[in-house]
Amino acid sequence: MTRLIGIMLTGAGTSLEVFFLTLLFSLPLALPVAFGRMSRNVPVNALVKFYLLIIRGTPLILQLIFIYFAPKYLFAFLQNSLSGLAVPPGFWSALRFILSYNRFTAVIIAFSLNYAAYFAEIYRGGIESIPRGQYEAAKVLGFTGSQTFGRIILPQVIKRILPATGNEVITLVKDTALAQVIGVAELFHAAQNAAAREFSTTPIFMAGLFYLAMNWAVTAAFARCEQKLSYYV
Repeated sequence: MTRLIGIMLTGAGTSLEVFFLTLLFSLPLALPVAFGRMSRNVPVNALVKFYLLIIRGTPLILQLIFIYFAPKYLFAFLQNSLSGLAVPPGFWSALRFILSYNRFTAVIIAFSLNYAAYFAEIYRGGIESIPRGQYEAAKVLGFTGSQTFGRIILPQVIKRILPATGNEVITLVKDTALAQVIGVAELFHAAQNAAAREFSTTPIFMAGLFYLAMNWAVTAAFARCEQKLSYYV
């Protein structure tokens, strides 16, 4: 049992790495995506809409497989297509280095791009829910655009989007199990292997308890944040 718990903890550690790194990259990335979605610049708006359509219209599991395997096929395609052309020395080595990354990196890229799309739409909904009169009042008071957004709009937006963001973060905890698709040994992967070795479903139920504990912590953290921001009406 001690050995089993150790294996599960190792898997949970990998799941937590995926979880925190995804949030680290996706939460900031979602803000420019949200602004691009609201932009009046037609090419920028169209490009962001296309990105959102692809990401939200295809399964995360497919995105994981594509991001991990596509660079290898892309490198082979480029090498064949440009084989007759003169290229600078070291070009192919540099390109191979850029397009070659391990499974864990592919997971972080896929998860970050996926969740940035969903967070961006949450941000957009929060920003657009603020009455235009607040922008006009801030302008009359002499606030710049950045001051208006940072001091007046953003605190209200954060308060409004917390519940929806919390739902996505809870989903992220469970989605970390998809990392096993390309061979990353996260919690559920460790549980499956242990279950196969032990001929028992106990590791699977233990994994469920780990996910439940992580989501309880996430729920408690967001409840605390909502309580802290309750002075915004």
